[in-house]
Amino acid sequence: MQPDHETRGLAQHWQILIGMLAGAIIGILLNSTQGRSEAKVDVDALPPGLTSLAIVDSPDRVEIRYKTTDGDQHKIIVDGRQGADADVPTIDKLKSSHPGVYRWFADHGRSTSRIVGDSARKFGGLFLRMLQMVAIPLVVSSLISGVMGLGDASQLGKMFGKTMTYYLCTSFLAIVTGLIVVNVIQPGVGQEMVFAGGEKVVGTTSLSETLFAQLESLIPKNPFHALANGDFLSIISFSIMFAICALIVGGKTASFIKDFFESCFEVMMQLTLFIIMLAPYGVFLLMLYVTSTHGASVFSSLAWYMCAVLTALGIHACITLPLILRYFAKRSPWEYARSMSPALLTAFSTASSNGTLPLTMACVEKRAGIDNKTSSFVLPLGATINMDGTALYEAVAVLFIAQLHHGESLPLSYQLIVALTALLVSIGAAGIPHAGLVMMVIILQAVNLPIEMQGIILAVDRVLDMCRTSVNVWSDSCGCAVVGRET
Repeated sequence: MQPDHETRGLAQHWQILIGMLAGAIIGILLNSTQGRSEAKVDVDALPPGLTSLAIVDSPDRVEIRYKTTDGDQHKIIVDGRQGADADVPTIDKLKSSHPGVYRWFADHGRSTSRIVGDSARKFGGLFLRMLQMVAIPLVVSSLISGVMGLGDASQLGKMFGKTMTYYLCTSFLAIVTGLIVVNVIQPGVGQEMVFAGGEKVVGTTSLSETLFAQLESLIPKNPFHALANGDFLSIISFSIMFAICALIVGGKTASFIKDFFESCFEVMMQLTLFIIMLAPYGVFLLMLYVTSTHGASVFSSLAWYMCAVLTALGIHACITLPLILRYFAKRSPWEYARSMSPALLTAFSTASSNGTLPLTMACVEKRAGIDNKTSSFVLPLGATINMDGTALYEAVAVLFIAQLHHGESLPLSYQLIVALTALLVSIGAAGIPHAGLVMMVIILQAVNLPIEMQGIILAVDRVLDMCRTSVNVWSDSCGCAVVGRET
């Protein structure tokens, strides 16, 4: 069933859409009408060492003219869009290079558009902080409860091996598809919209060193230290190993651990859903920030980004998975898709893999003729750890953000980090609306990108969330046919 907040009043996706449009419209109007201001500082308010200071704040750039006590005149040009050109300083860099000038600019020299945008960024950032807050407990409880749901360790056997092989292979193929598409289309390259924060990622280590460092991060020296510091790769790997060993121990111990983490997962899912209820307000504030400081040009970037995501999802759902279904399950992709259509449409409308699970199981058994022994094992596990669409989306989104932030694609070594991290975090992505936003924080941190740049993704996340959830459910359904055929 749908959560209560989805069934009462206006549906949440409409709320998010309204918030997005309202933030965009207000921000564009502010940018076009209140985006420019001119100010000259009174002598008694000047920073130390200056005899005059005048600032012109406009959407494209900030021009600062000042005269020092020794009579020298200076002019500083700051990129008003947070520094699309590496040779032009950003507003935030002004704080370290000219702290006195920055202090006055922050207090008195900003335009109305920038004041509103900066305020919206701060309060919208609270929504992102809440997503970060639930990330670690959600990953741990989701992973452990999902693996523990397999039953006794003796039942892992052949079905578990084939199921996990299918999930890992399809998720990897989805990520590779996303990386290829985003490198071909390059939706963020050439877009004059770069956010402040973070340093440019430079490949200073060899590929082997980078991969070995990732391997080391999978083995935490201290799991509690990893939890406290948000070392997500360590957390994910330890959670999986912990759950598997709990299954091997079995008995009352396994039963207690299973019940405990299932309860934790239910609580964390509810908390996450409460936070997601704030998404319309978070989207409004973050869209207001983006459009009030960047203007209408932001939408050209989003159009190419959506094109890249939808193209990659389409290739995976309409080519890769049908080929797997045809050659490994010996099923007609078209007929199988027709059998699964109620579940796929429900997944699209709800953007929830978990919410669609009962209908998915019914379609697999009653309409597609898959044995209950297979469906009851494969689908619940898939709803927790098989997230082809989410993994693909996160890889494309992070590469898009990197292209916006740096003006170019990430080096190959960092793209491999994105691929590996996306594969691992997709295993822990809970099947609830917008869970990918929580997981994207992990990948952005893995490649040193500012997490506040998620704000631009939120504007179109609901539409893409619906599409990638349908791909998730379609992949789970295809997995049932493959495992049922091979087992």
